[in-house]
Amino acid sequence: MELARTPRLLLRHWEESDLDAFFDIYSRDDVMRWLGPHPRRALTTTDEARERLARWSAGSRKLEPPLGMWAMVPLSPAEQPPAGTLLLMPLTDADGPAGLPEIGWHLHPRCQGHGFATEAAEAVLTAAAGAGIGEVLALTDLDNVRSQAVAVRLGMNDEGPTGRWYGLTTRQYRKTLTASERLA
Repeated sequence: MELARTPRLLLRHWEESDLDAFFDIYSRDDVMRWLGPHPRRALTTTDEARERLARWSAGSRKLEPPLGMWAMVPLSPAEQPPAGTLLLMPLTDADGPAGLPEIGWHLHPRCQGHGFATEAAEAVLTAAAGAGIGEVLALTDLDNVRSQAVAVRLGMNDEGPTGRWYGLTTRQYRKTLTASERLA
């Protein structure tokens, strides 16, 4: 399923045929060092990647778009593998569903620094506003200054460190989607 197109990217569901690209991204320590609970570890086998990709795909397809785990596929040159993931996922804390989605981005190192995360996130935030979502959080590792810069470029407000999510201390950013953004 296609969620959106930007000038340079297609945002769509991850597919089984993306396994090699998925493994290439998530088997890298320089990607995985920022993701998930501790201990953080990169994928080590294609079987492990296949299982995670299947789990992500199944979970994403159960959600109402724009919620989901979206593959960021560069449009040019044609036939490129996904460059990363743009996620918009419901957050849960110790009390259960929080009623807020988290926006996040994971990119292959060769695709970092080209504005893909910002471009994809802007498209998903527009879709979120159109779907009636009023607020979105971004949670970054405390030392992940590149992801924090993306959150700032998106107009998100830095609310500082929090220990509310995932059993980790993260830096929390919030964006309230305005009426004009909802009409965009």
